[in-house]
Parts: sequence; structure tokens; C-alpha cells
Amino acid sequence: MENNRKVKDKRYEDKHKAERKAKCMVWGTSVPREKAEEINEFLKRYGYTKVQLIEAGYKALIEQAAEHNTDLAKTMDGYDDFFGFEGIDKKKTE
Repeated sequence: MENNRKVKDKRYEDKHKAERKAKCMVWGTSVPREKAEEINEFLKRYGYTKVQLIEAGYKALIEQAAEHNTDLAKTMDGYDDFFGFEGIDKKKTE
């Protein structure tokens, strides 16, 4: 019975492999064990998932990058109005 289940699971996985790959991405990365255990404990204690951790970290990095990149900040804010001196190509004005 168990062997039959394995065969069915394998067929299902093989059939839907492309669909899974198109939908999700797995990052093969490593984190030092001590840091990984610390992160896992935090996630477990506060009920967060690793996906939530990645999404929150990504959002924080975008916000941090926007502090140094005006164009990115404007894009994030949906701000596409420019003052007269913005958006002018410096080469054309020289």
C-alpha cells in the first residue's frame, strides 16, 4: 500500500513540476546555524512565517534604498510630478 502511494505521489509531482516551478521559486541559500536557529525561534514565538520574514525584509530594504534614490522613492510613492529642475537632461542644458 505504501509503495503504491509513493508511485502515485511521484506521478503527481512529475506531472505538476512545471506548474510548481512557474508559480514559486526556491532559493538555495545557507545561513549560519546559530543565526538560523535564532530566526526560527523568533518566528515560532511570534507566529510569523519565513515568507512573511522575507516580504518584510524586502519591504524594509526597498524603503532604505528609497532614502538614497529619489527616483525609486517617487516610484514607491506614486509621485510622478516633477519640479522644473527635475527630469531635465543635464547634457541638453549645457
